[in-house]
Order: sequence, then structure tokens, then C-alpha cells
Amino acid sequence: MSANVKDFVIKKVQELIQAPSCCAEAKEAGQNWLDAVGTDREAEAFKNLATELEEDIMPIDGLIAFAGSEAGAQVFGGEKAKEVLAHAQEIKASGAKYCDCAACAACEAILEKKGELL
Repeated sequence: MSANVKDFVIKKVQELIQAPSCCAEAKEAGQNWLDAVGTDREAEAFKNLATELEEDIMPIDGLIAFAGSEAGAQVFGGEKAKEVLAHAQEIKASGAKYCDCAACAACEAILEKKGELL
């Protein structure tokens, strides 16, 4: 693993834990990895982080289904849910595989480097 890859992932993990849409478990896993960087715990902490991110990242079809549901309307509010749904459909048409909120975007970037860090 190159220093550039590690620096990139450190930056993305910092973005992840700052994202308002990041869940508590991903924040904890991200912080645990940041705390372990440069130690003998780093690899195991990254495995745990990657597992958490794979569970948390929202596939675009899941976002579309949620935003178009009654539950989505309750979470986002009626008009905002419609906006999220339209946005999700638009980015899916452009080829997106995942939600593009700050947390999911950071997850995707980190997971793209998974093979280089394990």
C-alpha cells in the first residue's frame, strides 16, 4: 500500500465521520481505524471498518425505494422525499450505483481502495 492511498483513505474516513448522514457505528469504526493507523491494530481495524461500510452504504435502488415510500416521506418530509426520489432516479440514470450523500460517497471511495489496504 502506498502512502498516497493511505492518505487518501484517511481523508475520506475523516469526511465520513464528519458527514451528517453517517451513522454512529460507521463513525465509531472510522475513528477506531484512524486511531489504529500506524499501529499493529491497523489492518484489523480497517477490516472492521470495511465490513461496517459494506453494511451501511445505500445502493441506489434502496434509496429510490425508501424515498418513494411512506417511511421515506416521514423521515425526509413529503416534499423533500420527492426531491430525494427525483435526484436518486436522475443519478441512477447517469450510472450511479449508490446514494451520493456525503456519507455514502465517502464509503464508496474508501471501499474502492479496500483491496489496497487489506
